[in-house]
Amino acid sequence: MSAGYDGKSAETRNLRPGELSSGTTIIAIPFATGVVLGADSRVSTGTYVANRASDKIAQLHDRIWCCRSGSAADTQALTDYVKHYLAQLAVETGRVPTVKVAAHLMRKLCYENKDNLMAGVIIGGWDPVDGGSVCKYILVLYT
Repeated sequence: MSAGYDGKSAETRNLRPGELSSGTTIIAIPFATGVVLGADSRVSTGTYVANRASDKIAQLHDRIWCCRSGSAADTQALTDYVKHYLAQLAVETGRVPTVKVAAHLMRKLCYENKDNLMAGVIIGGWDPVDGGSVCKYILVLYT
């Protein structure tokens, strides 16, 4: 460990006195033949860790997944809706949905409910059109 960090992690190193680290860490990295998704597993309510082993990565379709952060109830409901819509779309069209379609559906649901949601989502996966791709621009917060 390098001098000056006093045993603090990168997450807590820049906090002011009295501040606590909270929040979710989610990441998606595309590469030539796919995507790697990652997330921490802690669920917190303020400074209290309510669950140390939560699954913040949800499958939307066969090769499309999302990382969820924000309100667990909001993000679970959003992923359930998108999963349902993508399954319906695949049956109706006879084709595998693309990552862009999944991201568009998620973005539309988030935007239409922006005053009632607290959700940050990264959609990633592989499809025959674009290969491995990530759509990471979805973030809706209410105040």
